[in-house]
Amino acid sequence: MKWLIASDIHGSAYYCRKVIECFEREGAERMLLLGDVLYHGPRNDLPRDYLPREAAAQLNAVAERVLGVRGNCDAEIDQTVLRFPIMADYALLCEGGRTVFATHGHLYNLDCMPPLHAGEILLHGHTHVPGVWVKDGIVCLNPGSAAIPKEGSRHSCMTLERGIFRWIDLDSGEEYDRY
Repeated sequence: MKWLIASDIHGSAYYCRKVIECFEREGAERMLLLGDVLYHGPRNDLPRDYLPREAAAQLNAVAERVLGVRGNCDAEIDQTVLRFPIMADYALLCEGGRTVFATHGHLYNLDCMPPLHAGEILLHGHTHVPGVWVKDGIVCLNPGSAAIPKEGSRHSCMTLERGIFRWIDLDSGEEYDRY
């Protein structure tokens, strides 16, 4: 199964559309959202085309293929307008015999690791910076932010298929890294 993984859309209708276009173009069967779907939060500037209702409508159009986890900017009121789950703190995926612990990153991260074993994967957003890190044999991956990238990074998401993670630039549609 091919997954499209995105984080930190923060209510940007423009970048939500880019995520869905990437989802369709990549031919992914499922989309995993790593939190901070609709609200921009008090620490962030407004993202491009901050229209949370429009972003919700776009995601609801593909809701039967979307799974989400709760970010620090997500609230119960957000769940009332979304037709897919977003209130769980994490989701577990099995990929090629490995556990993938998918979470937003504000609760579980490099400084507060979930109960994983060497060779397993911690997948999280929250920092708005894409990357790969290894801690105690656990691989930590971040797709970056769809709408509000930080530290000079790109507007990005990633795919997961057959154990390969690919980072995609949402503005160009091109792959720019893989693990």
